[in-house]
Amino acid sequence: MQSDQLDALEQALAASPDNAPLLALALGACADASEWPRAERLLARAAPAARDALGPALKLRIASLAADWGANERALEYALGDDPAARLVRARALLDLGRRDEALAEYRAAIAANPTLEDPRLTAELKARVAPAGAERTVANDDTDRTEIPRLLKPEVQRVTFADVGGLDEIKQQIRRRIITPFQKPSLFERFRRRAGGGILMYGPPGCGKTLLARATAGECGAKFYNVALEDILDMYIGESERKLHAIFDEARRTAPSVLFFDEIEALGGKREHTREATSSKLISQFLAELDGFGQNNQGVLILGATNVPWAVDPAFRRPGRFDRVLFVPPPDQAAREDILKGLLRDRPTHGQIDVAGLARATSSFSGADLRHLVESAIDEAIDASLDAGREVPLTQEHLKLALDDLKPTTLEWLTTARNYARYANEGGQYDDVLDFIKRNAR
Repeated sequence: MQSDQLDALEQALAASPDNAPLLALALGACADASEWPRAERLLARAAPAARDALGPALKLRIASLAADWGANERALEYALGDDPAARLVRARALLDLGRRDEALAEYRAAIAANPTLEDPRLTAELKARVAPAGAERTVANDDTDRTEIPRLLKPEVQRVTFADVGGLDEIKQQIRRRIITPFQKPSLFERFRRRAGGGILMYGPPGCGKTLLARATAGECGAKFYNVALEDILDMYIGESERKLHAIFDEARRTAPSVLFFDEIEALGGKREHTREATSSKLISQFLAELDGFGQNNQGVLILGATNVPWAVDPAFRRPGRFDRVLFVPPPDQAAREDILKGLLRDRPTHGQIDVAGLARATSSFSGADLRHLVESAIDEAIDASLDAGREVPLTQEHLKLALDDLKPTTLEWLTTARNYARYANEGGQYDDVLDFIKRNAR
């Protein structure tokens, strides 16, 4: 609308300040033209009854216009009710007025009601904090054992138990009997002179829950869980990798009971005949010495390893007293898949009946990671629909079916490779569990 037309509306309203429809028309035109000063004049001149007759949608437009111009008190006056958009306007105005806690509460309520309103810039402003004057700065030093290792091995705070792991009941029972009970009943095991701790190697297809099982084992034991990453150990300088590995074990012994978890352990303990570097052999020897507890007491320290390629791990690691217990972690069966899907769908906005049992039947050979990918792909569709509609569109069975049509299980390649090793390189029956699984699930 042109400026002269707005002038005409303003003059007409001055002559008839109690004309509510005329006030609404003029304010809508001001909002379209982003003219807050004129809108403020119109509101000041209008009769109270005409202002009170304004609809909620127009009041929200006025509030947003006022907030854009920095008239935050006026924005709060017109951004009324529990509508998520009104809460968002109030959050912006309150933040500009320095009332951060109130702004954060309004923003969280708005996003909880309508996630499509989330504003990354406003989120960053609400979460911003000014560092206090005189705050200490971290100064680098060379005392790796005293400072770097505890930083790298900071225990995970969130406690995970077997209740958080879908399926795998047989493996849980083995772990509970052979690992957890010695931690929970130390006096009984001391009476029989049976030490708590030792090493367990888990192997299986990627994404089937080996890392989650390790964390849950620590949670069941009530022990500290240290997830040791490859980069925490390997170093370009000769002797440094061995020193870091020793320091990591020392930290675990100092904070026992504790669980050390080494994922992709073949990178640290691969077969020595396959490497030409003397440094790799030295690191493996150091690892074996730490597992033996030679010169140190590993009482109360549980060492867990996980690998997707057990045939690449040096045989010395399987000697009793090291990784003497080897567990095959297979893809989840149908009951486990149903349990996992229920957990993945819990607390997510859904609509209609979700046939979890049918999805479990249709996802044979899917790993836990595959199932998570399935649910997240379906959620992506629901989020896209929410953004297009400008409101929350819940997850439906149709979203899950569409996602399933585009996905294939990632475990089949691993099972094919493992079957060949189990048939032709099964020294001592170490891959019998793989053969049993393939026989039970052969199609």
